[in-house]
Amino acid sequence: MTEERIGTLYAMGAYILWGFLPLYWKLAEHISSWEILAHRVIWSFVFMIVLIIVIRRWRLFINEWRKIISDKKKFFGIAAAGIIISLNWVLFIWAVNNDHVLDASLGYYINPLISIFFGFIFLKERFSKLQWIAIAFAFAGVFYMTWNFGSVPWAALGLAISFAIYGLIKKVVDLNAIFGLAIETLIVIPIALVYIVYLDVIDVGSLSFSLDGLILIGTGVATAVPLLLFGQGAKRIPLSLVGFLQYFAPTIMLLLGVFLFNEAFTSVHAITFILIWIGLILYSYERIRSHRKVG
Repeated sequence: MTEERIGTLYAMGAYILWGFLPLYWKLAEHISSWEILAHRVIWSFVFMIVLIIVIRRWRLFINEWRKIISDKKKFFGIAAAGIIISLNWVLFIWAVNNDHVLDASLGYYINPLISIFFGFIFLKERFSKLQWIAIAFAFAGVFYMTWNFGSVPWAALGLAISFAIYGLIKKVVDLNAIFGLAIETLIVIPIALVYIVYLDVIDVGSLSFSLDGLILIGTGVATAVPLLLFGQGAKRIPLSLVGFLQYFAPTIMLLLGVFLFNEAFTSVHAITFILIWIGLILYSYERIRSHRKVG
C-alpha cells in the first residue's frame, strides 16, 4: 500500500470520526455544555500526556514547553489558540445538544471560505477571481438564511469564524500537532479544574463512577484520536486532497441532523446549502487547478 493511500485512509478516518462526533455528545446532552467542555480539556490533556510518554517524546515536550514560556509572543499565541478552540468546542457541543446539528454542519462548510478571507486580510494572500466568487456564494448563502429566517445563524458563523481564527493562529505559531494540543489544553486547564471543583462543591457535578463519568472521561479520547489520525494523514497526502476530504465531516453531520435527529430541513436550508456548496466546488476546483500548475 502506497504512502498516499495510507494517508488518505488516516485522513478519511479523522473526518468520518469528526462527522459522527455529534452521536457522542448526544450521550451527554443532559449535562451542561460548559461542564462537558471542562472535562474535555482535562481529559484531552491527560490523554495527550500519556501518549507523549508512551511514544517517548517527554523530553522533547518539556523542551518545547520551556521554549514557549520563554517566548512571550509564542506563549500568548498558544494561549489564544487554547481559548479559541475551547470556545469552538463548547459552541459545537451546545449546538449538537440543543438540536442545531444543521447549524454545526453549515458552520464547517463555511469555515474553509472564512479561512480564505482571513488569509487575504491578515496574511496578505492574493486570490483569483474564481476564489472571490466562491467566497461571494458562501456569504450569499448566509445572507439568504438571515433574510428569510429574520436572524443571523450565530451558531454556524461562530463555529466557522472561531475555527478559522484558530487555524490562523496555528499558521502563525507553528507547533507539532501532538505537543500543540497538549500545551493548548495545559494553558486552559486551570480554568477547567476550578470550574469542576466549583461544581463538586455545590454538588451538581456529573463526574462519578457511572456511565456519565465514563462519557466525560472519554471526551479526551474523542478529541485526541481524530486529531492524531488527521496529523498522520495530512503529512502523507497532497493539500488539495485534504481540502476535498474535509467535507466528509459536515456532510455526515448534515445527514445525521436530517435523518437521525429529525431537525427541520426547509427550502431555505436547501437554498443556503446549495449556495455554499457551489462556493466550495468553485474553491476546490481552483485549488486543485493551482496545485496541478505548481506540480
